[in-house]
Amino acid sequence: MPYDPDTAIGGPQHRFPTTRQSLIDAAAARGPAALDDLAAVYWKPAYKHIRIQWRRSNEEAKDLVQGFFAAILEQDILAKFDPEKGRLRTYLRACLDRFVMKQDESAGRMKRGAGFTRFDFDAAELEIASSDPSPENIFFREWQREMFALAVADLRDACRDSDKAIPFRVFEQFDLAGGERPAYAELAAEHAIPVTQVTNYLAWARRELRRLLLERLHTVTSGDRESRAELRTLFGAP
Repeated sequence: MPYDPDTAIGGPQHRFPTTRQSLIDAAAARGPAALDDLAAVYWKPAYKHIRIQWRRSNEEAKDLVQGFFAAILEQDILAKFDPEKGRLRTYLRACLDRFVMKQDESAGRMKRGAGFTRFDFDAAELEIASSDPSPENIFFREWQREMFALAVADLRDACRDSDKAIPFRVFEQFDLAGGERPAYAELAAEHAIPVTQVTNYLAWARRELRRLLLERLHTVTSGDRESRAELRTLFGAP
């Protein structure tokens, strides 16, 4: 799936820190990278979850999600996560539900922009059809979509202006094709390379994408064990 920079947190200039420590480690240090990494992956799943599960308007959902990210730091929510009891993704969705419930009880809403980066919620599209899956599945689907989109963007950045530009282009044309995929022979002819090289380029790009996904996961999980488990989940493995 092509990465859409218009819906990226922080806009097209957003970059992750070079040192990608686990989210729990980053949260312990209370660094801003912890919130940035978390929001890059979870803002749209959280937004859509609130729109669908809690039936909130566009503006209400924006305020609630923005407030939730603020509460993660202010209330040290990540420090209370126990990896032995489940995955961080499940824990965060439960925390989000509790946050909305508490906001309802107090009949208040946290204001946007509480001392951290303002995110582009206006770019979030709400995709609700009559046959939508459960809110839990929607949350998972959006998380999965964001993880792949961000990893593809990482791969694109790494290949730009390098000897990997053509391998990435081949990968983009074949694996990210919006419609019918081109034949290997067509790609070989277009880029003046042997057909066997198309196979090699695709294998390399897929390995790199998997590696970059694991790096991204390490920034939004409790550690290596959960990162690898979530990587298997992303590729549909148990």
